[in-house]
Amino acid sequence: MSDDLTRRTFVQGVAAAGALLPAASAAAEAPGRDRAADLAGTSHAAFGAPALDVVPVACAVNGEARAFDVRPAETLLDVLRDRLDLTGTKRGCGHGACGACTVTVDGTTRASCLLPATAADGREVVTIEGLSGDGLHPVQRAFLAEDALQCGFCTPGFVVEAIALYDRRRAAGLTGEPTRAEIEAALAGHLCRCGAYVGIHRAGAAACAGRYDEADPPFPRREAAEKVTGRAVYTVDVRLPGMLVGRILRSPHARARLLAVDPSGALALPGVHAVADLLHGTRRVRFAGQEILAVAADDDATARAALGRVRVEYDVLEPVVDRRDAEAAGAPPVHHVLADDWIKAAEVSVFPGPTRGNVRGPVVTTSWRPEAVPGVLRDNPVSAETYRAHAQSHAPLEPHACVAHWPGPRRLEVYVSTQSVTDVAEDLAVRFGLPREDVVVRAEHIGGAFGAKALLTMETVAAAELARVAGRPVAVVLDRAEEMVAGGYRPAVDLDLELAAGEDGPAAVRARARTMGGVAVGSVSAAMLRFPYVRGRPPKDLRDFDVFTNDSPAAPLRAPGGPQAYWALEQAVDRVAHARGVDPLALREAWDAGHLRARLYPWARTIEAWSGRGPVGAEAGRYRRGVGLAAATWFYLVEPRVRVRVSSSPDGFAVACAAQDFGNGIRTVLARALAAPLGISPGDVTVELGHSDLPIGPHSSGSRSTASVVPGVLHGLEQLLPRLRRAADRAFGGGPCTPAPGGLAGADPDDPGRVVPWSEVLARVPPLSVIGRRRPDPGGMYFPFAITGVNSGMLTTGALQCTEVEVDTRLGSVRVLRSWTGLAVGRRVAPALARSQVQGGLLMGMGYALFEERRRDPHYGFVLTRGLEDYRVPTLADVPELNIHFDDTPLESARGGLAGLAELPVVAMPASIGNALHHALGVRFHNLPLRPWAVLEALR
Repeated sequence: MSDDLTRRTFVQGVAAAGALLPAASAAAEAPGRDRAADLAGTSHAAFGAPALDVVPVACAVNGEARAFDVRPAETLLDVLRDRLDLTGTKRGCGHGACGACTVTVDGTTRASCLLPATAADGREVVTIEGLSGDGLHPVQRAFLAEDALQCGFCTPGFVVEAIALYDRRRAAGLTGEPTRAEIEAALAGHLCRCGAYVGIHRAGAAACAGRYDEADPPFPRREAAEKVTGRAVYTVDVRLPGMLVGRILRSPHARARLLAVDPSGALALPGVHAVADLLHGTRRVRFAGQEILAVAADDDATARAALGRVRVEYDVLEPVVDRRDAEAAGAPPVHHVLADDWIKAAEVSVFPGPTRGNVRGPVVTTSWRPEAVPGVLRDNPVSAETYRAHAQSHAPLEPHACVAHWPGPRRLEVYVSTQSVTDVAEDLAVRFGLPREDVVVRAEHIGGAFGAKALLTMETVAAAELARVAGRPVAVVLDRAEEMVAGGYRPAVDLDLELAAGEDGPAAVRARARTMGGVAVGSVSAAMLRFPYVRGRPPKDLRDFDVFTNDSPAAPLRAPGGPQAYWALEQAVDRVAHARGVDPLALREAWDAGHLRARLYPWARTIEAWSGRGPVGAEAGRYRRGVGLAAATWFYLVEPRVRVRVSSSPDGFAVACAAQDFGNGIRTVLARALAAPLGISPGDVTVELGHSDLPIGPHSSGSRSTASVVPGVLHGLEQLLPRLRRAADRAFGGGPCTPAPGGLAGADPDDPGRVVPWSEVLARVPPLSVIGRRRPDPGGMYFPFAITGVNSGMLTTGALQCTEVEVDTRLGSVRVLRSWTGLAVGRRVAPALARSQVQGGLLMGMGYALFEERRRDPHYGFVLTRGLEDYRVPTLADVPELNIHFDDTPLESARGGLAGLAELPVVAMPASIGNALHHALGVRFHNLPLRPWAVLEALR
C-alpha cells in the first residue's frame, strides 16, 4: 500500500483524539497519582481546546462530485463512513495496520484511516461501492468462487487491493498467474483474523490469470456477494435517525478506590445528551480499563471531549499483577465479595470450588478415581513437567459494538455484534426488568468473534442505558485499543503435569492447572485431560485453579482451555515415545481409545514427511527442519432448546432460526440442510437469522451451532413433507404422491410418472409452517445433565496434526513450512466452508504458538499491546502449505450424522509445533509463545 500521502500524526492533537485508554483529566486526579496514570492513557485536556476552523474539500467519490467542510483532524475514513454513508470501507484498527479501510485515491490504494480528509481535495476517490458498478469485477467473482472470505469484515479492503493488482498487471500487458511473492507483496498491508488467506491467495492468482473474466461463477457461501461488494451491514454500519455516539470512560489504574466522580463538566458541554454510571454502586477499580461511566453526544469528537471534562478522583493502590503477587501471603484480595454472577473465562457454568485469598479452587469436575493416582505414579515411570501458555487476544476486526434504541419506555431494541442474539435478548430483559418479548436483538452480520462476543458485555449495557437517558438511539463502538484492553483474551495457564506411562496407555495422570484470567473465573484446562487416552480407564486426578489478578476479565477463545492443555499433554506423550524409542504415531495409536481418532491413524501413516523424518536433532547448519505430531479431541455439544421454523409458500421454501453468522457459514448450512432432501438448489431457500424474535437459536460457541440446527431443520422437514403431500393430493386430485428430487411424484393425475416441480406444487397448495426441534440422539446419547443449556453427546471428535517447521538457529525464528491435518467429525453439510474454517483455525493455533502475545506492564498492570501493529497476528506471508483430510463417515449415534468443527483445528497445532521443534533441535520447549529469544535461549 503506497504511503506518500499517509501520516500517522497528521495534525496536532490527533494522538489525543485517538487516546488508547480514556483517562480522567490530570487536574482532577487525586494526590496519589503515579506513573501508571501517565502510561495508561492520554489526558483528555487536549479535547477542551477550541475547535479549529473547518476546511472546505471538493473531490469526486465513486464518480460523483462531492463538497463538504471538514475539521483538520477528520480522516478520509471518517468522511466516507459518517458523512457519505459509504460503510463498505471498514474501520478495523484505526492506525493503518489491517487494511480494512483501503480505498483508491487517483488510482493508488490508500489507508483511509490515516489519510487526512483534506488530502482528498481535488482527487478521485473510489471505495468498494464504486468498484462493483452494474456487475462484479473479476476479482470479486474470484473471491466468491474460491471462498476467499469468512466473516467478511476485511474483505472490501482485500478486494480493493487485489483489483489494484489486477489493473496494474493488465496495464502492463500481464495476463498470467502472478507469483506467490507478488501476491503477498501486494496484499501485505491487510489482515484477516478469520484466516481466509488460502482462498484469498487462490482468488488473487486466478483473477489475475483471467479465469474469472467472464460470467459470474457459482459460489459456496450464501452471503458472499454482499461481502465482496461492501453491502453487508455490520453493527458498526448501523445508522438510525437521530443516533448519538457513546464513549466509555475507563480507569487508567489497575487497582484503586474511587473517591469521587463528577460528570457535570461533561454535561455542560454543548452536544452532550446523557451520562450513564457503569459502576452500579461499586467503588473499587479492579483493572486498568475498567468502565467508570459513559457519555452520549452528537459525534465522536464531542463524546471524547466530554470524557475529558469528567472529574474523577482515585485512591491509587498497588496492583496485583501476576501469579506470584496474587499467591503471596498477605496479597490484597482482587475480589472483596465473591459474586454468584462471575465473569466467565470459559463457555460453561462456573463450578463450585473454595476461594482462599486470590486463589479459587481446586475445582474438580472430571477426575476419575483420583485416590489411586499417587500409588500408580510411585510405581511407574513418570514424565513430570511444568508447561506454561500465555494470554492470547481475540482481536476480531469488527470490535465490540452496539446500537440501542428505546422506541417506548418498556421496549428495547438493539443491534449488537454478538454470538447469541437469543441469549443477549434474555440477559437484557433480566438486566432491565423487561418482558422477554419486549427486547429485540439484531445481528445481521458479525465481523469476527472467536468467543469474545459470547456474553452480554459492557458496551451493550452502556448503549442501552445511554439511550434510555437520552431518549435517542446511541451507538457504542470500542476503538482498537479498547478492544485489546477490555475485549477479552485467552487466559494464561501454568500446568503441572505428571503422566505415568503404562503399556497400553497412561497408567495415571495428575494435573494442576493455574489459570490467570484477571478478574474472571472458569479455568478448564486440567479438565480437558479427562477425555483423551482413556484406554483401560486410567485414574486421573485433575484440578483447576483460578488465580485472580488486577487484569481485565478473560473470555472464551476458540477451544477454551484446549490449546493450553494439549500443549502439555501431547508433549508429555511425545516424551514417553522418545524415551521408549518408539514411533510417536504408533504410541498414540496404541494408547488411543477414541473411535473417531482411530479412523485417522491409517491416513497419518501415509504422510511422507512423517514417515521419512530422520533422528531427533540430526540436522546441522543454520536452518534445521523438524516434523512433529499431536492429537486432539473436542466435545460433541448440542443445544436441545434450539428451534427451527421450516415453511413453504408460493415464494418457495424458507428456514428461520435466531442463529447468527460471523463467518461460520450458518446461513449456508441452514440452506443446504433444507435444500438437499428436497432436491433443490440452496439458492432457492430463503434464510432468516440474526433476529431474536425468530425461533430460539444456538449460542455460536463450543462447536455446537451446526450440530444443533441441522437436526432441527431435518425434524421440521419430517413434519412439513407429509402436510405438503396431503395438500398436493387435494390440490391436484391425483393419487398418493411421494417426494422425489425436485418435487413430488404421482401428484399429476394426467401424468402419474411426472415429477411435479416444487414451484408448481407450492403455487397450488396453501402456505405451511412447522417448528423443528433438536431431538435427542438415537439411544438417548446425551450425558444425563445439561450445563448452561448445553448437552454433551457421549462421543468426542478427533484430529491428528502433523507439522513441519524450519528453525533459523542464528536468529531464533521458527517458520511453519507444511501442515497436515486429519479430522473426524462426521459428514460435512458445506464442505468448502468446513475446509475454510479449518484453515482459519490452524492459522490461529499457529499464531498462538509462535508470535501472538498479549503483554502487560509488569509494575502497573495495564495492557501494552494496544493495537494490531504491536499485536502480531498471522498474515498472508505466514501461511504454510495446509493439507487437510476429512474422514466424512457419518456419525451413526448423532442426529444428522455430524458433530461440530470450529474448535478442533486450534487445539493441537501449538503442541505439534513444539514437538517439531524438539525433533529439529533436540530441545524440549515448555513455554509459549515460541518467540526467537526463547529459541535462542534454549539453544544456549
